[in-house]
Amino acid sequence: MNSNTEKRIALISVHGDPAIEIGKEEAGGQNVYVREVGKALAQLGWQVDMFSRKVSPEQETIVQHSPLCRTIRLTAGPEEFIPRDNGFKYLPEFVQQLLQFQRENHIMYPLVHTNYWLSSWVGMQLKAIQGSSQVHTYHSLGAVKYKAVDTIPLIATKRLAVEKQVLETAERIVATSPQEQQHMRSLVSAKGYIDVIPCGTDIAKFGSVDKQTARAELGIAQDAKVVLYVGRFDPRKGIETLVRAINESQLRDSGKLKLIIGGGFTPGNSDGRERDRIASIVEELGMSEFTTLPGRLSQDILPAYYAAADVCVVPSHYEPFGLVAIEAMASGTPVVASDVGGLQFTVVPEKTGLLVPPKDVAAFCVAIDRILMNPQWCDELGQTGRKHIEAMFSWGGVADRLSELYTQILATKLPERALVSQ
Repeated sequence: MNSNTEKRIALISVHGDPAIEIGKEEAGGQNVYVREVGKALAQLGWQVDMFSRKVSPEQETIVQHSPLCRTIRLTAGPEEFIPRDNGFKYLPEFVQQLLQFQRENHIMYPLVHTNYWLSSWVGMQLKAIQGSSQVHTYHSLGAVKYKAVDTIPLIATKRLAVEKQVLETAERIVATSPQEQQHMRSLVSAKGYIDVIPCGTDIAKFGSVDKQTARAELGIAQDAKVVLYVGRFDPRKGIETLVRAINESQLRDSGKLKLIIGGGFTPGNSDGRERDRIASIVEELGMSEFTTLPGRLSQDILPAYYAAADVCVVPSHYEPFGLVAIEAMASGTPVVASDVGGLQFTVVPEKTGLLVPPKDVAAFCVAIDRILMNPQWCDELGQTGRKHIEAMFSWGGVADRLSELYTQILATKLPERALVSQ
């Protein structure tokens, strides 16, 4: 087997399309992770094929991101958007199409890196059928999620079983924080091999614009006190907690306060309903005058929003990693976040921001006010945050560590292939 084939890898992300615009239906941190990891691995010489599901006939089948990196969309099931909890029944078709793609292109992926539990099932089939090694990143654990929601979906039993099986059978699990690793051990299984490799961020893009310039560009007053939320509209993201905290802020009636709730949504879908619910709370509390919901913030404009903010708030009930927090810190903006999951790993309390109990309106209010009312400290937190991200969370650094892991797995897995190629 030639060395060209040795450095071929499939990143599988059934429901998180790496080529889709972030902020579209169910598009968030996972999509960014897969795309950026793929592009950074390609720069290290890996041939990267990223597999996802086609959700409309208009979508291109293949999107070329760089010479060695592309997204390949398979038509598993109808060519329409399917919520992730309904996606399992289309996975056997996804596996068959991926195998067919390999046959038609005379390639075989010696290693697959699967993302989220749906993709982990696909990876386990490829392992059984053709002996591919498997690396898996969960992005979210059913065992954690189902403790935080009121209604447990029908797919829960299947998901929990699949998540346990992949932890016990994959060559390696990649946890994005020590907290996530701990949850796997305490809630999923004591078996299996776990490495902690964090998510990353684009440190050239985020941090490329200063506060004054960003505010001028977005038409925000230079003396405004700007609080920013970026993310999906989902009750688990805790946006209501943020809105109610701002309503209690000492600066509420100062005429300086500005709350921006950025996120895409589709009218009629669950995210559209949550957006409407949040908008009605804003109105009910008489906050419409200083609150804006600008919709999806494109990747082009997002760095300016982060830079323009005095504080970025991540009020999630649970977050395995929390990409928004590191994007904000990379932009030199302090973060107030829930004291949960990966946010405990990325945010350094009193140094790059503050951590507070989830769903605690009063605690969020106090933390946000502490930063807004002390501009000098706000700047210090922002500067420290930027250095913290440069040192620990660049995509290049993440790809280096994944590349080492893949190389190590392939070296131990392929001794007979190595002999053949000598």
